[in-house]
Amino acid sequence: MHIEPYDNANEPIVAAGDATVPLNYFNIVCLTRGDSFTYAVPGYETCIVPATGTIDVRVGAFSAEAIGRRGTDVWDGEPEGVYVPSGQEATITCRSDSAEVFVAGAKFDEVLAPFAVRADEIDLVQYGSDDTKTHRKIKHILGQKQAGRVGRLLVSELYTVGKGGWSGFPSHKHDTDRLPDETRHDETYNFRFRPKHGSGLQLLQREDGGVGEAYHIVDGSTVCIDRGYHPCVVMPGYEMYYFTILGGLSQRSLVQYFQPTHADQVKTIPGILDMVAKFK
Repeated sequence: MHIEPYDNANEPIVAAGDATVPLNYFNIVCLTRGDSFTYAVPGYETCIVPATGTIDVRVGAFSAEAIGRRGTDVWDGEPEGVYVPSGQEATITCRSDSAEVFVAGAKFDEVLAPFAVRADEIDLVQYGSDDTKTHRKIKHILGQKQAGRVGRLLVSELYTVGKGGWSGFPSHKHDTDRLPDETRHDETYNFRFRPKHGSGLQLLQREDGGVGEAYHIVDGSTVCIDRGYHPCVVMPGYEMYYFTILGGLSQRSLVQYFQPTHADQVKTIPGILDMVAKFK
């Protein structure tokens, strides 16, 4: 499902219990200096990540100051974030002129401990190549390094390297719990382009081989993926970024199932197996 960009007025874009991706939660909160926003999502653990700007975060007795180092856009520095335990109340306070803040969530009942993820704690992986049109960089905010401290939530930022190219290829899916081959993980994306008037396509290829859907994605598009194979591509001459939320049904570690007709492409893309191993 594609959700066109709109002014969400700090209300969830993907609410708890969403019909398409019930394991996910997503909000974009926009603040100006000194403004505060308080939220709690019963039954969902969340992660606060400034897309731009700098914020302070308080969760009960825990506080994290000066989270976020980016200025003009998501290419302007490294991400930072704060993990908020399931159902806990969090307050975000803007300490820069303005801030755009992503709030990612996954369904999880157990209450863990809050913590901050600073820029030097990000788990970085780069794979693909210009020749294969798959060159990509992934910055895991809640990734392998945070294993054991998080329930079912995986949060990452994905960038095309260079201008143009594919992401999520070879085509893969993760809509069915059938270990060891695949896990059920709902997924939500929010896209950005540089320059902003760039755009791309999100494909949803159905497992039965029938014709799927293709969505025209623009700066600010949100895509919710409940099932099927789902590669995406950016137009030549433009860079693409997408904020990625994964929520597992029964475990945190993601097991992707590559579309059999394209699975042999794994052998042609440098570093892709390292990428797969990082979604833990």
